[in-house]
Amino acid sequence: MLLVLASGLYWLAGRWLSLFGVCVKNRNIRLLRAGVVLVVALLCLLWRMTILIALHLMVLFFLMDVGAFVLRRAGRKHREERWFRIARRIYRSGLVPVFLTCLILGYGAYNMGQIVPTEYTISTDKIQSDYRVILITDTHYDTVQNPDVLKSKIEEMNAWEPDLIVLGGDIVEEGTSKKSMEEVFHVLGGLKSTFGTYYVYGNHDRQYYADAALGTRTYTVQELQKAIESNGITILCDSWVPVGEEIVLAGRNDVSAMSGRAAAKDLLKGTDRDRFIITADHQPVETKENAKLGVDLQLSGHTHAGQIFPAGYFTDWFLEPNYGKYEKEGCTLIVSSGATGWGFPVRTQEKCEYVVIDIKSEK
Repeated sequence: MLLVLASGLYWLAGRWLSLFGVCVKNRNIRLLRAGVVLVVALLCLLWRMTILIALHLMVLFFLMDVGAFVLRRAGRKHREERWFRIARRIYRSGLVPVFLTCLILGYGAYNMGQIVPTEYTISTDKIQSDYRVILITDTHYDTVQNPDVLKSKIEEMNAWEPDLIVLGGDIVEEGTSKKSMEEVFHVLGGLKSTFGTYYVYGNHDRQYYADAALGTRTYTVQELQKAIESNGITILCDSWVPVGEEIVLAGRNDVSAMSGRAAAKDLLKGTDRDRFIITADHQPVETKENAKLGVDLQLSGHTHAGQIFPAGYFTDWFLEPNYGKYEKEGCTLIVSSGATGWGFPVRTQEKCEYVVIDIKSEK
């Protein structure tokens, strides 16, 4: 990946200079291009957004070159016309990729600051009454999104009058300080519902990717657990609880857990299969297995719907369910794009959301 990025930057520097008539094969110019690569590489280490900016510039410059090639071929007869000369002048300025990069990433920064509700409806003959579930996942609190964005949504979520709240993991991460970790669970403790708020671990919450030996962990697993439970939130880690008289909620330990996790068939032992069974699993995996065991609804997150266009399409095509509602052999899988993103403070694909699921009785 680093070699590809370095090669792309070297090409981009040369392509830009060639627009202004500079001979890019000159030895001094080659050294200049290599210097540009080194400077950008240093900036990438200091400011992660440099990677996204560089990638967008490279891709957009390449697409502009393709467009210019097609235009030259198709517009041979129009080379002396005014519109053609203007288009050529704009192309040679090299500013189009810069403008589009600013536009795309500017939209992404704005989009990251908005959390909106996404609604789904499920019908079943297993229940007599209707229920409303709210799923919140992947807040990655106080890292790439202003904490006030989530705080401002608590009353809005309460206004939905949910019966059940599910926190689907990665509420905090390696970049979250202990103070912010405690703050977010205090904030989420303000959510109100008929049957309470339940939490499952994601792959980041316990700071698995931090190095305790180097002191990069900001809180312990015990401190995390205390912060969650002291705010009236129940942790489901390979365990299940009855919700009222008609629903069972099971929470999986994340598949990344160092201690491993229970098999789904073992987790659901003792559950009443005539009830409507919900499984909360941070990553959208093992849905077919859950379906065979009688699970009616699986709630997941983790993918961020790709976050950076067009990553989400590749995730959906080649890796796993990416975003939205899926039907898997009788089990409904809902994958949230998350309340925020990860790694970069921009979202150029899909939206930041919390999910509202209405479970309707068919009886």
